[in-house]
Order: sequence, then structure tokens, then C-alpha cells
Amino acid sequence: MRLKGNRMKSARSIQAGIAVKAPTGVIGFDEITGGGLPHGRTTLLGGGPGSGKTIFALQFLVHGARHCNEPGIFVAFEETPKRLVANFQTFGWKLAALQKQKLYFLDAHPTPDLIQSGTFDLSGMLAALGAKAKAMGARRIVFDAVDIVLALLPDQAAKRREIYRLHEWLLARELTGLITAKAGGDQESSLDPEPFGFMQFMVDCAVILNHSVVQGVSQRNLRVQKYRGSSFDEHESPFLIGKSGFEVAGARTLGHTYTGVINERVSSGVERLDTMLGGGYYRGASVLITGFPGTAKTTLSGAFAEASCRRGERTMFVSFDSDFAEVVRNLASVGIVLDRYVKNGRLRIISVRTITGNAETYLLRIKTYAKEHRACCVVIDPVSTLSSSASELTAHSVVERLIDWSKSEGITLVCTSLIDEMSSRTIGVSPLQISTLADTWIHLNYLAQAGERNRGLSIIKSRGTAHSNQVRELILSDAGVTLADIYTAGGEVLMGTLRWEKESAERASNEVAEIAGKLKRVSLDAEEAELQVRVKSLHTELVAKKVEKELLARTTQSRERELSRGRTRVRELRGADAAMAERR
Repeated sequence: MRLKGNRMKSARSIQAGIAVKAPTGVIGFDEITGGGLPHGRTTLLGGGPGSGKTIFALQFLVHGARHCNEPGIFVAFEETPKRLVANFQTFGWKLAALQKQKLYFLDAHPTPDLIQSGTFDLSGMLAALGAKAKAMGARRIVFDAVDIVLALLPDQAAKRREIYRLHEWLLARELTGLITAKAGGDQESSLDPEPFGFMQFMVDCAVILNHSVVQGVSQRNLRVQKYRGSSFDEHESPFLIGKSGFEVAGARTLGHTYTGVINERVSSGVERLDTMLGGGYYRGASVLITGFPGTAKTTLSGAFAEASCRRGERTMFVSFDSDFAEVVRNLASVGIVLDRYVKNGRLRIISVRTITGNAETYLLRIKTYAKEHRACCVVIDPVSTLSSSASELTAHSVVERLIDWSKSEGITLVCTSLIDEMSSRTIGVSPLQISTLADTWIHLNYLAQAGERNRGLSIIKSRGTAHSNQVRELILSDAGVTLADIYTAGGEVLMGTLRWEKESAERASNEVAEIAGKLKRVSLDAEEAELQVRVKSLHTELVAKKVEKELLARTTQSRERELSRGRTRVRELRGADAAMAERR
């Protein structure tokens, strides 16, 4: 009758729905489930060997005891409590301190020399657990590797009976229970149908852990198979076991918005590139720099790191190609001095040798180190290395979550990506298909001419800002990084020595033309002076002719007057006056 009453109570609780959840303290998992495991209900955690079941379970108890004021009990069917505490010391959980009041370990693992006689059940152990839970006020309990003790039962019916007994006991006391059980193997995505597969239908929440090797790379994934009364992310989520325990890589969900959009610009470290971008990168943006080997991707990312350090911003540089000392030395050869910023703590350079593992491990370590350093700017050189440490799909997912994380934290992220010269000479496709995710995409290439190789830079896209569509020649020297306009001659792009020779020839030609022009101007000035003299002479001659003409006119007029007076006098002398008087 008591068992029937407990079942009725469980049914009423399920009908009422699950309103409260118990946070697990597992990074990412609570986001996937919308808060944690169902509070006061039973969860089944299945997985193959080494998949992290015990770590997840104990982390769930530690978080409850330390942060939720929910003491817990750990029932160990596989390992002794002493070994468990020793194994998990590296996670910094301080289990010894918790054991005094809020965490109790029950050693229930069968001894190797156990001789089974007759039948048994879990009622005695559950009675003792009930008393202990009441005494310490426990609200969470874990049954780790329950399949170990159930394997001692004679048949499937007995195993089912004890599992139901355990489930009903948990519901009657409204404890948040977590039962771990082994799956069939590394490649299994669900529990075996027998003897524990039916548990998936009985519990309120089922979580499957998978640890597999894909193309020689270790991959760990978690999937919430069911969760009664709650929505959850149904897809597989990668996870790893870090120094603080179990960590799940949660992706951004629909409806999520970033904390804010910033219109502030930050320098790229190259003045003319800032001009091409309309003032530099947006703060909090993701920048992708692609190019073939030797096109100065690291140099451009180093210039950005130096510029951010000059602004007083804490910066982290992750190098997958070179060690710390090599990065500092190589960039110093082109005028990018990072050593002083490393010494004053503003810049942290991390080489690949300090981050070992797969792509998920890289992402976790990058996020952890950035948080420790309180970085405002992060450089990853090159991010395409992730594709060699995971499958293409996994690597793309990691980069997607990397960019999502940087945006949510307001971190300006600059990533370089190597393009294989032998496989592709086009820029239409970027490795890992991350060009669609980046806010700004800068591509570097080279042009081989006359026995030398020269670099070119172009901005393929830059969201939210006008940017130059021109290709610039990237020049590296002791003085630093500069950009020059692309030089064309006869429809051909010239760089390096050919450009220098052509420009020198043009300068010489311009000098000759300038001298010839000066000589021509002198000659024209002389001719102009000569003409001016001739004009002046002709003007003088013209004036003389005018004077001569006037003199001639006056002389002619005077002679005519004299002739007139002479004729008049002659007439007077001849008596012409009398006749003139008579006429009067």
C-alpha cells in the first residue's frame, strides 16, 4: 500500500509540472537545460567508460552543498570514497571540508571476495540512507554506477524491481536524485535496452555522455535525451574535463542578444589600414586575416596587439606556430616591439605547447586564460590550426562559439587563418567557412615577378562601415609595416624591384622632360624678348613715319600759301588793284 501511495504522489507531481530546477554547477549544462536538473526528481546519467559520469555527479553534489545550501549524499558502488576524494583533489573542490557537514560518502561497492548467498535487495541500504538524509538535511543524492550492484541480482525481473524500489524511494523523499549507469561502449548514444534501458522511460530526465575517437581525435559529447516538463537543447554539445571539472560547450540560443553594440573604433596598428577601414576595427568585432604562407598574417596581428597595448588595454596573443620568445623576436624585426608589454603584464603570449588537446580543449583554455588575464583584445594565430585537431564540423562549431564568446564579452578578436597554397589560389572560400562569421575579412596574397615575391592586401568585407576596395602593396621594413598603392604599367601590376625600376625610370624621364621644358622656356623667353625689341623698333619707325607725314603735310600747305601770296603780289604789281577797285 505504501508503494502504491508513493506512485500516486509521483503521478500528481508530474502532472503539476517541474517548476524548480537544481543548478548543477556544470558550465554550459545549466544553459542547455534552462537551469539544471529537475528538482526533487530523478535523473539518469549514462555513458561509456571514461565519459565523465562520476565527475559530473560529484560536481553536482559539490555545487549544491557549496552554493545552494543543499547537502548531498554520494553512494559509491564502484570506487571507495577514499579513492574518489583523492582522485578529485585536482579540481579544487575541497571535499574534505565539505565532508564535515554538507557532503557524505557511503561506501557501497561490493568487495572482491564477496560470496553471494541467497537473494538480497536495496531496502536495508535505503533505510539507512533515509535516516542519514534526514539527519543532515540532504536534498541531493547520487547513486554512482548502480549497475555494479544490480549485476549481482539473479535475473532481469529482480533488477527491475530494485530499480523501481530506488526510484520510488527518491520520489517519496523528494530528493533530487542522479543515477549513473554504464552505456554499451564509447560509440553508444543511448543505454542498452537491457537491463537499464527501461530506466530512460522511468526517470524524469536522461542525459547521455559519449566519448569517441573521430579521425584519430578524441571527442566528448553530451546529449539531453529527455526532460519532462521542460524545454531543452536536443542537440549534442561538446564537453571536456578541465581543471575545475566538467564543462559543456554551450552555443548561443535563438533570441539571445549581445550586451550592446559599440561604435568605438580601435586601431589596427597600421595607419593606412585604419584609413582603408574608415577609422579602424570596431571594438568588440571579430576580424579574420587570411593568406598564404609568408604573407605577413602574424605581422598584421602583432601590429594590432602592439597598438592595443599602447592604448593601455590588456591583450592576449595565442600562437599556434611559434614559442613566446620566437614571436617576440620575429615581430621585433619589423619594428613591432612586444617585449616591454610582456614585462609590464599588459600582454600575455601563449604558445601552443601550453595548450594541448583537441579543438574543444583549445577553446576552453583560450577562454580561461582570457578571463584570468582580463583581456580586452585577443589574437589567435592561426585559428585554422583547429581544423587539424578536430573534424571539420567540430572545428567550425568551435570557431563559431569562439566568435560568439568574444562578442558576448565585448572582446575584440583578431584571428589569422592559413590558406593552403597548393590546394587553393582563390579567396572565395576561407578555411573552416568562418569568413561568413567574421565582421571584417582582410586577405593577403603575393605576386611573384622577376624572381621575387611581394605582398598585397585587400579588404574583402567590413560590416557596418565603408571601406576601400583597392589593393595595396604591403611593405615590411625595420621601421614597421606600411601600405603603398598598387602600381600599374601597361595594364600589368608591378611590385617590389620592378616597381622601383619603373618608378626610377619614370623619375629620370620626368627629370629629362623637366630640363627640356626649362630649355624650351628659356628659348621662348629669348624669342619673346627679340620680338618685343622688334615690336619696339617698328613702333619707333611708325612714329617717325607719322612725324615725317605730318611735316610733309605742313610743308605742302606752307608752299601753297606762299604761292598764293606770290600770285596775289604779282597781280598787284601789274595793276591788278585798279581793276579790282573798279570791280568793287
